[in-house]
Amino acid sequence: MTDDARIARREAWVAVGLLWLAGNALRLTILAVPPVIAMIRHDLDLSATEVGLLSSIAPALFAVAALLGSLLVAHLGVRTALVGSLLVVAAGSALRGLSDAYATLFATTIVMSVGVALMQPIMPATVRHWLPHRAALGTAVYTNGLLVGEVVPVLLTVPYLLGALHSSWRAALAFWSLPVLVTAAAVQLFAPRPPVRRPLRPDAPRRWLPDWHIGLVWRLGALFGCVNAIYFSANAFIPIYLTNAGRPDLISHALLALNFGQLPASILLLGIAGRLERRAWPFIASGVLSLVALAGIVVQGGTSTIMWAGLLGFADAVALILGLTLPPLLCRPEDVARTSAGMFTLSYAGAVAMTVGSGALWDLSGIPATAFAPMAVCALALVVVTVALRLNKELR
Repeated sequence: MTDDARIARREAWVAVGLLWLAGNALRLTILAVPPVIAMIRHDLDLSATEVGLLSSIAPALFAVAALLGSLLVAHLGVRTALVGSLLVVAAGSALRGLSDAYATLFATTIVMSVGVALMQPIMPATVRHWLPHRAALGTAVYTNGLLVGEVVPVLLTVPYLLGALHSSWRAALAFWSLPVLVTAAAVQLFAPRPPVRRPLRPDAPRRWLPDWHIGLVWRLGALFGCVNAIYFSANAFIPIYLTNAGRPDLISHALLALNFGQLPASILLLGIAGRLERRAWPFIASGVLSLVALAGIVVQGGTSTIMWAGLLGFADAVALILGLTLPPLLCRPEDVARTSAGMFTLSYAGAVAMTVGSGALWDLSGIPATAFAPMAVCALALVVVTVALRLNKELR
C-alpha cells in the first residue's frame, strides 16, 4: 500500500468517526428532555398543550433554520459550518440548566434547537465532502450515531445521572452539552480537508435556497414529515400518557424501547442499505408497522406498551435512515444541501403541527388516547407519499 493510499484510508476512518460523533450530537441534547418531562411538567405546572409546545421547539426550529444551514455551507464551508453549529447546540443545552421558569426553558431550548437545525442540511453535505465515493456508508454511519444519541440519554438519565445530580432535571439537561462540546473540538482539530473544488465560474452565485418549483422537494418533505411527526409526538406523549394511566414506572422502559428499538434497524441497514436504495416497500412496511404499534399502545396499555414502543421505534428508524439517503441519491452534488434544507423545512413544519395538534386534542377532548390520532394519520400518509414517489419513478 502506498503512502497516499494509507493517508486516504486513515482520513476515511477519521471521517467515519467524526460523522458518527456529529450524528450523535444531532439528538443527544433533544432526547435529554423526555426522561425528565414528567418532572418538568410537575415543577413548572405545565398543561399538555405546553408540553406539546416545548417538545415542538426543536422540530419548529429545524423547519425555520434549516435553510440557514445550507447558507453556511455555501459561504463558510463544511467544517466551519459544522463546528459553529455544534457550539450553538452546546451553548443552548448548557443554558437550559439555568431555567427557573417555563419562559426561560423555552428560550434556551430555542438556542439549542437552532444549532441542531443548522446541522441538519450540513450533515448530507459533509458526507459528500468527506466521503465522496461512499455517500451511502457515510449516511448510514451518522444516522447510526444519531440513533445512539437518542438512546443514551434515555438509558442513563433516570437510573444514573439524576442520582448523581441530586435529582435535578436542570443539571441533567446541562450535562448533555459536554459531549457536544467535545465533538466540536474533535471536528475542528481532526476533520479531513479534501482538495477544494473550484467552481467552473468563480463569479457564479452560490445557490443555497431550495428550488420550491421542484415536486421532489415537496414529496421528500412530506415523507420525512410523517417520520418526524410520529417520532417526536411519541416521545412527548408516551410519558404523560403512562403517567395519566397510573403507570409512571413504565416511562423509562417505554422511552428506552422506543429509542433503543431503532438501533437494530440501524445496524441491519448498515449492511443492506445499498440493496434497499430507492425501494418503495420498506417505507410502506414502516407505515403499516407504525400504525399497528400505535394501536397497541392505545388499546392494550400496561407493560405491553414497552413492546409496542420498541416496534414503533424500529419501524420509524427504517424510514428515517432510508429517507436520509434520498437527497444524495436523487440530487446533483451541488444541490444536496439545499434540497435537504427544503426537505427538513417542510418535514419539521409538519411535525410541529402534528405534535401541537396531539396536545390540543387531548386538552379539548379530555381523552388521552386522542393524542395518538395525528400519529396514526401520519403512518397512513407515509404509505400514500411513498406511492406518489414510486409513481414519479423516484422510488422503485
